[in-house]
Amino acid sequence: MLTDLDNLTDKMEQLVVISQRFHQHNQALLAELDRARAECDETRAAIEQLRTERDALRLQRDQLAAKIDEAQVRLNAILEKLPTQNPAEGQMDLLGAPGGENA
Repeated sequence: MLTDLDNLTDKMEQLVVISQRFHQHNQALLAELDRARAECDETRAAIEQLRTERDALRLQRDQLAAKIDEAQVRLNAILEKLPTQNPAEGQMDLLGAPGGENA
């Protein structure tokens, strides 16, 4: 009977040791889970900031594209108003006619 009590005591001590290890391992896993959740929250915040910046850049790009389109329309309107002339004549006017006023 004494041996049975000793065996029972040994097994209980083993169970206590196993329970303590389980508890320590569980605590370590919970701490790791907390760190992972914090990192996940930081990543989500960074993603949200990047999305905001991306949206701002898209808006800026669209505004610049609209300005370019406006400028192109105005430039085409100006070009249509210019008198048409022979390109060679245009160069002659810029350089001055030979024997003319600039000579």
